[in-house]
Amino acid sequence: MNNERPVILQVSNVSKQFHDGENTTTVLTNVDLNVFKGEQLAIVGSSGSGKSTLLHIMGTLDIPTSGEVLLDGENLYQLNASRQAEIRNQDLGFIYQFHHLLPEFSALENVAMPAFIQGRDKKQTLKEATELLERVGLGHRLQHIPAQLSGGERQRVAIARALINKPKLVLADEPTGNLDASSGDSVYLLIRELAQQLGTAFVVVTHDYKLAAKMDRQLTMKDGVLQTLHDSPIHEANTMENS
Repeated sequence: MNNERPVILQVSNVSKQFHDGENTTTVLTNVDLNVFKGEQLAIVGSSGSGKSTLLHIMGTLDIPTSGEVLLDGENLYQLNASRQAEIRNQDLGFIYQFHHLLPEFSALENVAMPAFIQGRDKKQTLKEATELLERVGLGHRLQHIPAQLSGGERQRVAIARALINKPKLVLADEPTGNLDASSGDSVYLLIRELAQQLGTAFVVVTHDYKLAAKMDRQLTMKDGVLQTLHDSPIHEANTMENS
């Protein structure tokens, strides 16, 4: 089914090394990946395997040593910093394990902030932010600041914030890492609903094999190499989930 969808993001032969004096550490090796419109893609792997580095490179938050990353055909690393920042604001959404909400602002203001930065109309932005919070089940918490919200609620605010500018792609780094099982399930259901309804693609890096098993596609990162494993804990988790 994926090959019937347009490609949103294309990662081609991406490698990443860090240099410390005479020592070189290779984090990513010749990674190739296509992400399709509306797809829910999970990348799993142990800590230090390179999956978060790959996510950051997809989002122009880190620079590859070699290779290309194209978003809708536009080569992200041939662009100047100003254009990259524009793409991060308009075309990409980010969800982190630690939600990074602004503590002094309400849920509504946090969700609206990326659109305010873009210079969009304030009244229309607040209307759209309200609708997104209602969609994620927080219509009754609009004026609450993050300290007044549970972990699951804060993460749902972060998801709404990632969607306010209607991005083509949302990059999520351990989005359920600090949540209990019930809250984690609700976050996944929300991702699935939004991917289906809005056509937004989600790339999720996670240690949570149960979450990964529910996604459209699962890849494994091991020692900087991206691969598909047909006999892995992902499939075991999927079997247990469906038994």
